Amino acid sequence: MKSTTVLERSEQTIVHTSEQQQILLEVNGLKMHFPIKAGILQRTVGHVKAVDDISFHVKKGETLGIVGESGCGKSTMGRSLIRLYEPTDGEIIFEGHDITRLSEAKLRPLIRRKMQMVFQDPFASLNPRKSLVSTLTEPLKAHGLYGNSKERVERVKELLEVVGLHAASLNNYPHEFSGGQRQRIGIARALVLNPELIIADEAVSALDVSIQSQIINLLEDLQDQFNLTYIFISHDLSVVRHIADRVGVMYLGKLVEIADKDELYKEPLHPYTQSLLSAVPVIRKKGVKPRERIVLKGDIPSPANPPSGCIFHTRCPAKMKICETVMPEFKKVNEHRSVACHLYK
Repeated sequence: MKSTTVLERSEQTIVHTSEQQQILLEVNGLKMHFPIKAGILQRTVGHVKAVDDISFHVKKGETLGIVGESGCGKSTMGRSLIRLYEPTDGEIIFEGHDITRLSEAKLRPLIRRKMQMVFQDPFASLNPRKSLVSTLTEPLKAHGLYGNSKERVERVKELLEVVGLHAASLNNYPHEFSGGQRQRIGIARALVLNPELIIADEAVSALDVSIQSQIINLLEDLQDQFNLTYIFISHDLSVVRHIADRVGVMYLGKLVEIADKDELYKEPLHPYTQSLLSAVPVIRKKGVKPRERIVLKGDIPSPANPPSGCIFHTRCPAKMKICETVMPEFKKVNEHRSVACHLYK
């Protein structure tokens, strides 16, 4: 009897437009605070507010890009969504199920197969003592999929072809692959369980520019083939502009703006978003005025002791008196855009 192939999803009925607009993931007030311990008794003396009260949603079949400076909480947010970190507070609702406080016993059959992650470092995320075939069949064994090892290996062979690797390398180990090949293995490992949502955490930042484009194209092809939904985390705004449908901007653990890609890149509203986009190199065109470079003053405040009021007011070129004491509400300014700034009451 022929086993189910990795291409099974592409053979399913084409999803209707209305279904594609369904909300797959909804996040409400998510917080991830890490305790600061001190003294002989290791008492908690404070918290690092890595992710601090963020809310957004992701529609089925879309790509949401998350951008921001290093240390702003992007990766922590991604790991919290998939429950690699236990959130301090808030709700994570996936396919209508609140998974925030589910035990591992309930989380595994309900969610683990449907939410996967591609990590930043393609070497550190692979076990150096496990061969390729062992790495890719392990998730199938863990979830009791496919009756025997032969069927699992056949599944893996088909998957390798999909991500651009050769079945002849099944018995090779991670050190025998290049960086780009290792990231393809990471993508294959995320795909092997047929997930609905993939969180790509800086998935191309450790790769050469030429390899980056190959991996981005691969991710886009896989999204079309398997109707995947992505949360694409990156500090590279040029890459995010290429792959994302909507973009969220994070600063010091908070979302400061979220909008459709074209709107955000054409006319950023939040002063922080404006400064980020002003730093992106662009090819100058005749008759088109280049975007004015905005250089922010000072350093990013510590997430263990964030500023009062607006978290960005210590560096904001448009700061007002109210910004020093009152936290701006993250609210809609139109149907497709939300921003947290007192400039847009």
